[in-house]
Amino acid sequence: MPIYFQHFQSTFDFSDAPQQAVNTSLVRDLSLPFSRPKDGGRVSNEALRGSSPQTQSQVLQWVSFADAEIIPPASTWVFPTLGIMQFNKQATEQAKEEVKKVLSVLNHHLNTRTFLVGERVSLADISVACSMIWLFKQVLEPSFRQPFPNVTRWFQTCVNQPQFKTVLGEVKLCDKMAQFDPKKFSDMQPKKDTPPKKDTPPKKEKAGKEAGKPQEKKDKKKKEEKEAAPAEEEMDECEAALASEPKTKDPFAHLPKSAFVMDEFKRKYSNEDTLTVAVPHFWEHFDKEGYSIWYGEYKFPEELTMTFMSCNLIMGMFQRLDKLRKNGFASVILFGGNNDSSISGIWIFRGQDLAFTLSDDWQIDYESYAWRKLDPDSDETKTMVKEYFAWEGEFKHVGKPFSQGKCFK
Repeated sequence: MPIYFQHFQSTFDFSDAPQQAVNTSLVRDLSLPFSRPKDGGRVSNEALRGSSPQTQSQVLQWVSFADAEIIPPASTWVFPTLGIMQFNKQATEQAKEEVKKVLSVLNHHLNTRTFLVGERVSLADISVACSMIWLFKQVLEPSFRQPFPNVTRWFQTCVNQPQFKTVLGEVKLCDKMAQFDPKKFSDMQPKKDTPPKKDTPPKKEKAGKEAGKPQEKKDKKKKEEKEAAPAEEEMDECEAALASEPKTKDPFAHLPKSAFVMDEFKRKYSNEDTLTVAVPHFWEHFDKEGYSIWYGEYKFPEELTMTFMSCNLIMGMFQRLDKLRKNGFASVILFGGNNDSSISGIWIFRGQDLAFTLSDDWQIDYESYAWRKLDPDSDETKTMVKEYFAWEGEFKHVGKPFSQGKCFK
């Protein structure tokens, strides 16, 4: 799961609950300006996560949407009005446009729906609504939200649920867009303490200086003892836990060195023409003994709905594989359109096995894909590498038009 929810303080019993029941602890975790949920896969129960793989996938996509599409522009716009971030006009105007796009997507989706997924409040509604609380409280004045009535109706339905109210109280929608206040921002900044001036001691006679020397030597000795002491100071629980953790072992340490320089290829791919420079460079320097080429295809295309959510699914996987970048590369493509799409890509790994199995941290997503190792000498592989790297071609094995491409590099 790309998003992880904070600790539950209690679990809501859904057995006798009304349909709109939600977990108050989860709302509490998400109600801070713009907090990120921390473990959507493990903390909530089935009623919030969804009872089928399809609904669980949809919930996950909306949670990712809140994290990737709502929180960044909302923070940029709202934080200056709260006095906790400096105002930047260009960034704020861009954030406003991004928020409008988010509201348009939500308004269209909610045109025939009461909630984001299914017929009751889910983790999707909790995550998205809590990500938008401060937008509605601070900046979404009536004229701004007027083109998006479905979003306003849905948001008010959510925040008026008893479990939301227990945590949030009454959520009042703003009447006038809040503006940046320089004085408020200045007052919010930490004040620097000015150290008091030390009184200059009066000059002493030579005899006084001579008398002070033994004291200076004593002070110097105490200072040396004090400097040696920190090593013996007790560590707090957090420091002790970190110190006791074993150093992370390189998952590829057991493999021999390769002549193929992955970073050099990535520079070519990023900065020069793909078809005339990057692809020829790849095949000229590729070490088929030290690296392998894999084709990965998402197993559950029927669960893919909106294209932007499918892109979030791809990027979420990339984020969780961040430590694999040094020894891996991928070009993953979304084909088709809304409610009729597929995801597949070409992956390059160091070694001859799937790299995901080398680390527990890399195993979250890969089982959702079907993997096939490709023969680097075959014409099929050369064609697929060319098409996936360039994001253009016939893609005969797919049967859907190219929509968007994402690179892991």
